[in-house]
Amino acid sequence: MEKLSYKLPVFEGPLDLLLHLITKNKLNIYDIPIAELLDQYMEQIRAMQEEDLDIASEFLEMAARLVHLKSVSLLPKHEEAEALKQDLTGQLLEYQECKRIAAVLAQRAEFNTFVRQPEAVEFDSAYQRKHHPEEVMAAYQNAAGRGKRKLPPPPEAFSGIVTHRIVSVSSKIIHVLRCLWKKHEVEYDRVFEDSREKSELVATFLAVLELVKGKRVRIEEESTTRKLKLLGGGGKVWRSRSTKQS
Repeated sequence: MEKLSYKLPVFEGPLDLLLHLITKNKLNIYDIPIAELLDQYMEQIRAMQEEDLDIASEFLEMAARLVHLKSVSLLPKHEEAEALKQDLTGQLLEYQECKRIAAVLAQRAEFNTFVRQPEAVEFDSAYQRKHHPEEVMAAYQNAAGRGKRKLPPPPEAFSGIVTHRIVSVSSKIIHVLRCLWKKHEVEYDRVFEDSREKSELVATFLAVLELVKGKRVRIEEESTTRKLKLLGGGGKVWRSRSTKQS
């Protein structure tokens, strides 16, 4: 949120207020009496509050800074107080110099001091860019195909979204048992080689889980390979059950 700058009748900002108080009370800016300056500053803040003016946070921050400086100056060692006082004096001198330079520039310069008449510019309307023939052909096809874009898409465009081939787990169980029928042992990844779609992969995985659950096959790991082994009678049990179901 942007900070609001409150312009007061005599000063603007806490540094401007301090310079006003130093000039008004004829204080030495190089050796500021902090206690006296703090009293004058707080009196001005209270006057602002009595007039129901919204006091910006910068004024309250400066008040806290002066209170801290006064507290530090009461300590036996004044090194920190002198450093803080020099810092404040430097800021006041810089701000005073900026105000002086701004006043000088305000008398010498205005917004309409430096003007120049607009120059007449001749624009070349000829198209200067060069394109590759393939880019021109692509642009033509793009422009020619805009009319077709307004037509509804064909049903084939939605085939991959709304239609899926249903793969049964039973068919994949038969597929796994056929892979194990002759050798009784194959690599685990081999049973997934013929699966092209996600539904086939899921059905094959469920088929393997069903066979392991029924103790017809077993998954074993050997070094870096994983193998699928057919248990004794696993194929016969499945063939007899499938015959009864049919």
